[in-house]
Amino acid sequence: MTDGTDQPALPSAAPGSPPVPEPSGVDLARVALRAAKEQARARGAAAQQKKQARRGGLRSGARADGRDPLPLGAAINRLITERGWETPAAVGGVMGRWPQMVGPEVAQHCEPQRYDEDARVLTVRCDSTAWATQLRLLAPQLVARLNADLGQGTVKLIKVLGPGGPPRRYGPLRSPGSTGPGDTYG
Repeated sequence: MTDGTDQPALPSAAPGSPPVPEPSGVDLARVALRAAKEQARARGAAAQQKKQARRGGLRSGARADGRDPLPLGAAINRLITERGWETPAAVGGVMGRWPQMVGPEVAQHCEPQRYDEDARVLTVRCDSTAWATQLRLLAPQLVARLNADLGQGTVKLIKVLGPGGPPRRYGPLRSPGSTGPGDTYG
């Protein structure tokens, strides 16, 4: 710490306490030596960078480097961290472990469909309306369990969807512009 005059800042004495002795020659020499070492280290790093630039970039050496080959798992973890994909990867892992999270009976009738990272909503589709109602009742406990596993606030809401209707059939006996049998009843 300096005050702009290239001299070390002196600690001030609190009122009512004994005065702090001024640094002696040995203390001043230690401070100057520490500053000189830091400057030399900075100059050495700059010189090393210039030398590497002249040689055409970094060269491989005996020590570990960021360019060294990595095991596949470590490379994937590094990529996930660099790209900021921790939350989607964790939620994807939960989708893979869905039966362990909710139990085999619930997992047999309900499956996760998608996760909206911006809204933090997990969408789950059930195969019957009874299971959809049951899962809506269990949603607060399930959100708490998921947040305990993934980190607080990862899932704010579980959107439960019931079973979808049968797929629309388009065939030769359809009238153009028809929406199906529902358009004749109302």
